[in-house]
Amino acid sequence: MILLLDESGLTLHAKAQEDLLRYFEKELKPNHQVLYTNHSPFMVDPHNFDRVRIVQDRSIDAEEELQHDEAGTKVITDVLDATKDSMFPLQGALGYEVYQTLFVGANSLIVEGASDLLYIQSMSGLLERRGREGLSAEWTITPVGGSDKVPTFVSLIGSQKGMLVATLIDVQKKDRQLIDNLYKKKLLQKKHVLTFGDFANADEADIEDMFEHSFYLKLVNGEYGKDLDSPIDNGDLASGNPRILVRLEQYLQSNPLKTGSGFNHYRPARYLSDNLSALEKDICEETLTRFESAFKKLNQLVISEAIEAVSANHEQQSRKKHIGRQYGHYK
Repeated sequence: MILLLDESGLTLHAKAQEDLLRYFEKELKPNHQVLYTNHSPFMVDPHNFDRVRIVQDRSIDAEEELQHDEAGTKVITDVLDATKDSMFPLQGALGYEVYQTLFVGANSLIVEGASDLLYIQSMSGLLERRGREGLSAEWTITPVGGSDKVPTFVSLIGSQKGMLVATLIDVQKKDRQLIDNLYKKKLLQKKHVLTFGDFANADEADIEDMFEHSFYLKLVNGEYGKDLDSPIDNGDLASGNPRILVRLEQYLQSNPLKTGSGFNHYRPARYLSDNLSALEKDICEETLTRFESAFKKLNQLVISEAIEAVSANHEQQSRKKHIGRQYGHYK
């Protein structure tokens, strides 16, 4: 039997469309041939892109009249021949799969940006090489692109059953209400909401404040050396704000980079990652202890979650056996 389905899954939400794909694969494919049309990225099987065919009317997008054999609706196997609009469902499917694979796991640690990811990975690796505790491999680090996006991502990711979600983010006065709302609105448990201020012993702190400020300026000078008139020293920065990034940006307003481009705090993180073997001797004990304390607290969450899961499963099995005994299923 050949099944021809038009706009299958049209009225279903994304997760139900994924269920429908699984049904096609497990129940229909072994016995029947299935052909279906769709515009939804969730109805594209990311594990079998080779099966996809793009159908488009080339006459609609053509700026000039086409030859007779090139005009009309065509079935395309080579994505390079397709228009951007026709490619969109494939791009959406690929992007969703990449995100699920790289940035979402059973234990998702939400951070603000890519620089946080690089710092955490670098310091975790350094601590482990020294026989100390780094961040557990059970965590998947998920950068979301800013503190204002954290609640949305927590809500989206945390809604998936069986996931442990925690966040380790910057803290400043204007963000305090946003951070408090993460647990006050029951998006996360309070113990799952961690800030760098908790470990830098400050009311306001970014991940850069986990390092000694003199060392962080070493990263800035190393990355931006050619764009500075002279290396930046801690004494060059105005006092008054506990956050090194704020004081550094104030300095660069009066002493702009030669290129005229703005300061990008991702670049010092990349510089540390690329040159860690040469720089690690300059990282002081206090910095290592701050990061290790953060990693220990996060790792304990994973352990606690695993213990709770085992206990819940044991309780569930005991309840089943108790009910079973009532009906004679267990002796």
